[in-house]
Amino acid sequence: MKSRIWLSSPHMGGNELKYIHEAFDTNWIAPLGPNVIGFENDLMQFLNTTKKIGALASGTAAIHLALILAGVTAGDEVICQSMTFSASANPILYQGATPVFIDSEIETWNMCPKHLEAAIEDRVANGKKPKAIIPVHLYGMPAKIDEIVAIANKYEIAVIEDAAESLGSTYKGKNCGTFGKYAALSFNGNKIITTSGGGAIVCNDEVAKKKAIFLATQARDDAPHYQHSEIGYNYRMSNIVAGIGRGQMEVLDKHIELRRGMQAFYKNIFKDVVGVTVFEEPNDDYFSNHWLSCITVDEKTAGFSREDLRLALWEDNIESRPLWKPMHLQPIFKKAPYYGGDVGENLFKNGLCLPSGSNLKTKDKGRIFNSIKSFINDN
Repeated sequence: MKSRIWLSSPHMGGNELKYIHEAFDTNWIAPLGPNVIGFENDLMQFLNTTKKIGALASGTAAIHLALILAGVTAGDEVICQSMTFSASANPILYQGATPVFIDSEIETWNMCPKHLEAAIEDRVANGKKPKAIIPVHLYGMPAKIDEIVAIANKYEIAVIEDAAESLGSTYKGKNCGTFGKYAALSFNGNKIITTSGGGAIVCNDEVAKKKAIFLATQARDDAPHYQHSEIGYNYRMSNIVAGIGRGQMEVLDKHIELRRGMQAFYKNIFKDVVGVTVFEEPNDDYFSNHWLSCITVDEKTAGFSREDLRLALWEDNIESRPLWKPMHLQPIFKKAPYYGGDVGENLFKNGLCLPSGSNLKTKDKGRIFNSIKSFINDN
């Protein structure tokens, strides 16, 4: 049987063990230590920002803490992009708040500014001004973030960027994750760099970061005994995990280059295939890390569906995956308000994520190429 080609698997650079060994040798095993501080500083430097960064257990934890810092409590409403992974929206429920979902626009597949403003105006007219807005930079593609932030500022609503998939992506030369009042990064095993599991919160200032870290370490008061005046969480990243992150930061630029190379690889494969469109930047303002390379298939024109292609690849032990199923179509969120049309729904119906790992070998690419070409020739 042929070996599995994964959609996006971890890719180690080699120096991760150096930082892990340092943690063991100095006995910095607790969720604290030089690797955590170093990793946070590495991220600040890479993002070219003076914003403050706190390393956490996951990107989900970062969104949850950002919602708390934004003052979201039970009964509030939070606007969220509908086409995304559930981790963007679940923390809204953690706070007892209600998500209000917004459809995508077709250029970036991200939150539509027009539907966003329409939703805000409607919620305000009904006496329920949203407390926060969560746009997502989907698959590494920057959202129309200038327009989104401008609308948020107009109505004085905090923006929490979900930049989990977009580390290294930029809009007009500025890094994703640095536009909002808060942002969430992810280092899950399938991301462009990984700490096996982990994330980070990006805050405007040191005060907000200190509050986030306080909450992430069980909200222990400054006392000689264990005293707690607020609800806390076990969300801090460990020094060992941060060591993996420090090693990964050394190869991040290379990983971005390789991921973008995979997108070019698919553009070449599908360049003459009628009915198949490879997802790409709408113009030069956008620079995507192309964390995942994606296509949409017009079944009537192409003569096959995205599901036909997915199953053909699976037969060859090559993993691909449908695009995210929009949140407003998920059973858990079926009662949540939704604003928009059917852009996200059609993307889910017709879209496919293709193997995009930075560790794919020449022979892997050859298998992918031959499998796709064979399928197209048979159709």
